[in-house]
Amino acid sequence: MADGTRSIQLEADAAAAEAAREARADVMERAVTVENAATLPKESRASRRLKKRKAEWSEFTVNVWITNLNSVEFGIYKHSRNRAKSRQFTTDMDVFAEVTQDGERTGLLAYREDLWRKNAGMDKRLVFKLFNETVNWRATMDLMIGRSLQLTLGARGLPVTCFSVNTGDHEQMVYIERSANKWPLMPEYFSFFLLDEGKPLFYRLRRDLINFGGDYDLYNHLDEKIGRLDGKVFSIGGKWYGKVRSEHADPRLLVVLKLFCGMLIFNDEARRHMRRLARDVAAGTFVPKLEKQETDLYMNPRRVR
Repeated sequence: MADGTRSIQLEADAAAAEAAREARADVMERAVTVENAATLPKESRASRRLKKRKAEWSEFTVNVWITNLNSVEFGIYKHSRNRAKSRQFTTDMDVFAEVTQDGERTGLLAYREDLWRKNAGMDKRLVFKLFNETVNWRATMDLMIGRSLQLTLGARGLPVTCFSVNTGDHEQMVYIERSANKWPLMPEYFSFFLLDEGKPLFYRLRRDLINFGGDYDLYNHLDEKIGRLDGKVFSIGGKWYGKVRSEHADPRLLVVLKLFCGMLIFNDEARRHMRRLARDVAAGTFVPKLEKQETDLYMNPRRVR
């Protein structure tokens, strides 16, 4: 009986000692005096600026590869495995860029190489697709040949390109158009809008007057500068640092900007393509004909089926 009492006493003393240690540690943690505060590690000014910038901006990077020797496509079975992951990854799909945020890959940009490189006339179409890091489809961007040709002819030969963006998980199709109000040596503009609960949010992208890397500023309909696409001059394939103010960083807007950065690699070539098409159609040497996939994008959704 005495042994049992002694055991209980020892256990109680141990529990009391443990509780005392925890209470003392809690008090010491809260008791930061002027003397010991001076010895605590201080956050650097650069670190504070970085945290403040991340809070103010939503940032991403689009880095274009110069070869197909990358971890996504290099290998005998890589392309087949990518096709198995998503039906949107077609046989002629070529991954040419990656999207990173906070140092980690979050997306991949690819385009239909045969459709753009091997076709001619109105069958030559530019189709981009955005995949996530595991090659699951997220969005598609198409060069609308019919709409672009209409705008180019209306602008009397000035190439005006129009792109449609399907973000998949949203009902709205987004249309990005190059402005026909373009004077020689003056910056080009692109415009589009998003629907937010039935309300349109208008945006325009203005290229810098003097730039070598493809730099664009993003404005809203209030003419407020809310974003920036900063192209790097000395990058080999192409590289853009994108940022949008946090209060305007709608996920759909970020998707549109990422696809837009990928399009810039082909921007000059797309304009030349539309200029040639408009010239041939106006001269009567070319009979316009749209590919079925593009024709479907113009169909009336309320038609009788």
